[in-house]
Amino acid sequence: MRILYVTTTFPVYSETFLQREVRALRDLGADLQIVSLHKGNLEFEGLKIDRFRKPELLKLIWLLPWLILFRPAVFWKHWKQLFQYPPRSGLNFWENLLGLGAAIVRERELLEEKPDIIHCVWSSAPAAFGWLASSLLDRPFSIGAHAYDVFEKGGDWLLPAKTAGASFIHTSTESARLALGKVVDKSKVQLIRRGLNAYPDFQSLREDRSCLRLVCVARLVEKKGFPFQLDIYEALREAGIDFQVRVVGEGPLRNHLLGEIEARDFSDRVQLLGRLSGEDALRQIAWADVLIHTGIVARSGDRDGLPNVIPEAMSSGTIVLASPISGVVEAVVDGQTGFLANVEEKAIWVDRLKRIQQDDALCHRVRQTSREWVEREFSAQRNSGKLLELLKDVSDR
Repeated sequence: MRILYVTTTFPVYSETFLQREVRALRDLGADLQIVSLHKGNLEFEGLKIDRFRKPELLKLIWLLPWLILFRPAVFWKHWKQLFQYPPRSGLNFWENLLGLGAAIVRERELLEEKPDIIHCVWSSAPAAFGWLASSLLDRPFSIGAHAYDVFEKGGDWLLPAKTAGASFIHTSTESARLALGKVVDKSKVQLIRRGLNAYPDFQSLREDRSCLRLVCVARLVEKKGFPFQLDIYEALREAGIDFQVRVVGEGPLRNHLLGEIEARDFSDRVQLLGRLSGEDALRQIAWADVLIHTGIVARSGDRDGLPNVIPEAMSSGTIVLASPISGVVEAVVDGQTGFLANVEEKAIWVDRLKRIQQDDALCHRVRQTSREWVEREFSAQRNSGKLLELLKDVSDR
């Protein structure tokens, strides 16, 4: 079965879960043809990537009139729905137009490739591509909807129209499934988690945790809650708890955070390591006693689903202490597979970290239960197999 796998940007540092999904699908025998609509590389681990370039949209000068004249039913079917709903943001508006335009430009090539199904991993530009390409090629399509494309500014502008024609909608958290069920046909929403291609070595609990090692792996953006995180570190210092923090990630808040670290006199305690490779990030997780995740709902409504770094830490033996946002609570059960605390409740964060510092029996129990959850719920091979079965079932109809 040939799958046209449509992404926004592939591969990209902040979406390693898609790279894992692609590896697993290939290992399971899927014939993948990847389209990347916005930047990305030309190949991934020997697999060629069809990277769409914006200047190709100039072909619409003659291809769009051709579509109107010779495929009017297809054109008007989508045009009538295009402005049925108001755009939620300028970015989302242009994302959808990019996907629609790219589908028209790519029609001839895709007719030659003859995919059995079009799978669009996000409900923004990729799903717009699949929505129109499905009509042009007479092929079924499916949609992925997971985080920003569900929550930011109320979700994707054309989500109701696109999901109406999709065979199914793949999401990876229960929180996204519930949100999608409010605006789309619930029966189409399929919850299949992401996963790890391989589990890391399970590290030993450090006997001497008198200086707690904390790690945060996150993009330096609003929804990661860094101001709250710095407040928590101040509370730790006031409580007399010694600690060291390493923050892995890049983003627009870097300079602001550097200024705050200096202003709060944390330069000897909090390091911003910048962007690291996946392997180096895992080494930092293994170094730490605790993974800190202070996720919040951003002003735009954007929030995390289940950040992959949380199952990575859980499988490594690094204890997770996180805020109870979205899909996080599906993996982290307070006191069982990790610890939860609202970002405003600094005293609870301090209490949880004290317990992790002092209670070996508690740490051993939480670490073991965490690893068991990941092995049961977060296998890329097993979960991608479920996705592949859905894709096969649709293409065989």
